[in-house]
Formats: sequence, C-alpha cells, structure tokens
Amino acid sequence: MRVERVPYRLITAATAAVFLAACGNKESAPPPQTPEVGVVTVQPQAVPAVTELPGRTSAFLVAQVRARVDGIVLRREFTEGADVKAGQRLYKIDPAPYVAALNSAKATLARAQANLVTQNALVARYKVLVAANAVSKQDYDNAVATQGQAAADVAAGKAAVDTGQINLGYTDVVSPITGRVGISQVTPGAYVQASQATLMSTVQQLDPVYVDLTQSSLEGLKLRQDVQSGRLKTTGPGAAKVSLILEDGKTYSEPGKLQFSDVTVDQTTGSVTIRALFPNPGKVLLPGMFVRARIEEGVNENAFLVPQIGVTHDQKGQAIALIVNAANKVESRPLTTIGTDGQDWIVEGGLEAGDHVIVQGADKVHPGVTVKSVPAQLAPAADAASGAAPASAAAASSAQ
Repeated sequence: MRVERVPYRLITAATAAVFLAACGNKESAPPPQTPEVGVVTVQPQAVPAVTELPGRTSAFLVAQVRARVDGIVLRREFTEGADVKAGQRLYKIDPAPYVAALNSAKATLARAQANLVTQNALVARYKVLVAANAVSKQDYDNAVATQGQAAADVAAGKAAVDTGQINLGYTDVVSPITGRVGISQVTPGAYVQASQATLMSTVQQLDPVYVDLTQSSLEGLKLRQDVQSGRLKTTGPGAAKVSLILEDGKTYSEPGKLQFSDVTVDQTTGSVTIRALFPNPGKVLLPGMFVRARIEEGVNENAFLVPQIGVTHDQKGQAIALIVNAANKVESRPLTTIGTDGQDWIVEGGLEAGDHVIVQGADKVHPGVTVKSVPAQLAPAADAASGAAPASAAAASSAQ
C-alpha cells in the first residue's frame, strides 16, 4: 500500500484559514446586554409599631352554680347552652325538710316571745314590791336575770327563723349572673350536698370577653426603652389600638382595649401577661379560643417599608437586600427588620433615603454587576395579600 504525504504548506494554509474564520465569527458576535431590574425607591415614613402576640379568650364573668343545701334535685328549669338572667331559677331541690325546719324555728321563736312577755311582767311587779320591801332584793335580781335570758331566747329564735328561711331559699338554685349556661352536671333525682359544694352547672358572661396575651419580658423592655428615647410615639392618650386575628386568619370586626399588663414576670417562661377586652355582641368569641392580637403600641417615624419579595435571608438569618447604587452597580446591604406591615418589611437599619431596592430580577444579578434599573411593576397589596395573615413582629425580629 502506498501512502501519499500532504505537503506541509497545505496544512499550514488550512490551519490559518480555520483560525481566521474563528476570529471573524468572534468579532461579529453582538456585545452582552446590560441586565434590567425593577426597583422601588424607599423613603423614611411614619410606620405603626405593631406587636403580634398569641393568647386565649376567657369569659368576662364565670359563675359556678353549686349546691348550698343537701337534698334531692326535683327538676331542672333551663335549656343547656341557653342565655339566662341573674336570679333566674335553674334547679329546684326538695324543700320539704327545710319547710319543716323553718316551721319548727318559728314555733320556738313564738315560745320564747311568750316567755319574754311573762318575764317582763314579773320584773315590773317585783320592781314595785322590792321598793316596799315586800320581796327580797335577791328575788328581784333573779327576775331581771331571767328576763335577760328570755330576751336572748327570742333573739336566738329569730336567728333560727332567718336561717330556716335562707336554707329554704337555697332550694331554689338560681343563676348568680346573666350569661350563657353550660352543661348540666346533675339530673333530676340526683342527691347534692352543701358540704361538698356539688357542682351543678356553670354560667359565663360572653359579652364582653377577655383576651389574655403573653409577651416576653425582653420585648416589653425594648418597647419601654423606645418610648422613653422618643423613637416611638404613643398614638393616643395612653391607649393602644388592639385588633384580633381569629383561628381562621380573619380579622375580628370589633376593636379591643388594653386593660392592664401584669407587673410580675413569670420566672419559668420569662413572660408577662397582657389582658385586653373585646366586645362580643354576636358571641363569635368563645372561652378558650386561640387567637392572635395585633397591638399598635406607637409610631416609628423613621422606618422604611420594603416589599417582602425584595428581602432575602442568608444562612445566619440576616436580612439582606440588593441595592442599585449611584454607579448603577448592584450592592448588597444587610438590613435590620422589626416586623411586617401588610406585604412589606419594616426596616429600621441598613437603608438610606432614596435607595433603589431591587424587587424584580434579583435572581439574574449579583453584587458588583452593572444593571439598568426601571420602576418595578408590583401587584396591588390587596391581590398580593389574598387572605394571607401578616407575620408577627416577634417572628420577624427572630428572623434577623
């Protein structure tokens, strides 16, 4: 077999042609385009300082209906779960033994009163006779002493009658408050005892209702320091605005009022209890419900609102935003957030007035890249919310 060799000059010429062709293609490629990002320009503004706290509802008044005399329950005179009035009879206990005891007390009183009349007459006669030395002084003193004992018997008899009337009245078991009665714990025919204070039912007043909230002592301390330093201003004459978020995420229609904050910190949990009062005309709130309360405690006049889509967090949980600086380059900024307001983060550190925060296209750029910034086209807040409940200030603080 014969192998023909290609001349060296032909190989060199072909290689040069390929190299020139490659260089020509490279020079003809279009230059890379500057990435475009959507930004929002932030300015300091007055933002309500809102704290969201968990809590549970409790009845405004709670009255346990218990037996105050011994006896057999004859009948129940209410419907479980119905509204009852103060003084309305709920149960009837057999009154026969107490009627008899009252009649006996009345008879004893009548006998004591009759004896007192006799002793009064005897003392009156002896008083005249002792003056004439017709009876001895000792007999007169004895008559006076017996008169005093008769008067004491009358007083004891009246007390026994009163006791009998009270016990007879206790056979009518009435509601001590106006409210809604719960489950009956006894049925007709049951034997109840005053010594054991047999629980018969419970009545609760549901309008208004209390909401007992739990706040960490650290958050309470920070709030007081912010108010003292002037960073936060109270929104009213000492009264904070309170709204309630129900278990389904909806906001309760009635605003509430703060009643008091406990002055003692729970040593086991490091928290204090805050009590709020809410109207409950429709009986929507029931005792024991888990709720969240948003307390508007003041106004931060130098905060920034940044859309949540423009804020990310690093592995340590530090909030970060990408900024377009004056040189149109991307810059990373660590932020200090203190909570949320709707669909925006509340930022109190890391931004300056007029900063351009990237909220669209941030996934296509990185710090140091030159970009073209345009105003961001964001969806309306109502559409973005779409029923989502806002995050709590405590959760936002912990995410920093």
